[in-house]
Amino acid sequence: MAKYNTSVKGTADVLPSDSYKWQFVEKKMLETAGLFGFQEIRVPVFEYTEVFTKNVGETTDVVQKEMYTFVDKGDRSITLRPEFTAGVVRSVIEHGLINGALPVKACYVGGCYRYEKPQAGRMREFHQFGAEMFGAADPSADAEMILLAHSVLKNLGIKNLSLEINSIGCPECRAKYHAALKEYFSSKASELCETCRERLDRNPMRILDCKSPVCGEIADGAPVMIDYLCDECGAHFEGVKKHLDTVGLNFRVNPRIVRGLDYYTKTVFEFISGDIGAQSTVCGGGRYDGLVGQMGGPQMPSLGFAMGIERLLMVMASQGTSFPEPKAPDIYIATMGDIARLKATKLCTDLREEGFCAITDVAGRSLKAQMKYADKIGAKFSIVIGEDEIINDSCVLKNMASGDQTEVKLSSGLTKALYDGMILSMAEKVLQEN
Repeated sequence: MAKYNTSVKGTADVLPSDSYKWQFVEKKMLETAGLFGFQEIRVPVFEYTEVFTKNVGETTDVVQKEMYTFVDKGDRSITLRPEFTAGVVRSVIEHGLINGALPVKACYVGGCYRYEKPQAGRMREFHQFGAEMFGAADPSADAEMILLAHSVLKNLGIKNLSLEINSIGCPECRAKYHAALKEYFSSKASELCETCRERLDRNPMRILDCKSPVCGEIADGAPVMIDYLCDECGAHFEGVKKHLDTVGLNFRVNPRIVRGLDYYTKTVFEFISGDIGAQSTVCGGGRYDGLVGQMGGPQMPSLGFAMGIERLLMVMASQGTSFPEPKAPDIYIATMGDIARLKATKLCTDLREEGFCAITDVAGRSLKAQMKYADKIGAKFSIVIGEDEIINDSCVLKNMASGDQTEVKLSSGLTKALYDGMILSMAEKVLQEN
């Protein structure tokens, strides 16, 4: 197939038959975040490459293998965002948000780009919802972020999820842990994959996140970070657990969670689905207390999470989650003749200003074809107008579901009849359901 009529590998179109599901999910996400005091932030889809190489971590797969980077016409190195956090941090520093009332609470929805093998729920262009909080060091902030993520998933109707948490400490206690990991993995270096042998000197924690079964089996016997936490990091982690216990949110401490990006500190967490196979993480996040300072701002405690929308939709599909029905046209106005077509244009305009979805023929179809089309698009009501209806100022409003018909004045009765008909239809539906 020619390249000009097929999508690029790793991308996917969201068709009108599915877009209403995306709209529902995104709206529910932003509404839920609003209940926690988060407001939407929108950042550019591309940044200077250094925003990611200096902050996501030069030893991560994201930076080493997956970024879409190019030189623009001004000879600047530009990268399509592989994740949101670094760009959001850049934005809140640049615009002085962190100099105002703290904590700053920001959330977002949008596309990210990574060059990796397309997989279930993760394309090369994928979409995320996420939230970031700046200026809150207390363990209750960690718990609030976890509770926000949980509330989003719950409000979407997603079930069969488990929460796993861990602490990866601060730079001080992590240095001791790195030394222990390096000693352990060095004795097994010949068995590690080539990528993990490269990670051994630069960042041995990355080996714990390797997807190779052999490296994973070796990592199972590695030391765990929790055993190396300093007193402050240990107390912080205990505080997070207490807050989660207080609200009755079940969790499991998983010492193998490290997350895939280098900026994380202390608390990290993941929500896992049991319904979509190997790619089971639907949400991940944690603290990144050093990132704002690393990017030129003040030292500031910060934390956040992100969840992939494609993967969530997969979970919802596997669980048979119900979505609100897409909005069908309220009325279809079928026409006979040029004068009626002009009248229909005016009627549709007036009805749309009243908030109705009004459709009329714009393809020059026969009356029979128009009515077939009205039925196909699921119009709730229809009228047919020709010269006689215009002269007599009268038309018949038909309920497409029940077949009931009501004669109404074309000039003044259509809006009220539509309102009354829709209220009656809703009442009948409620009675049938009960």
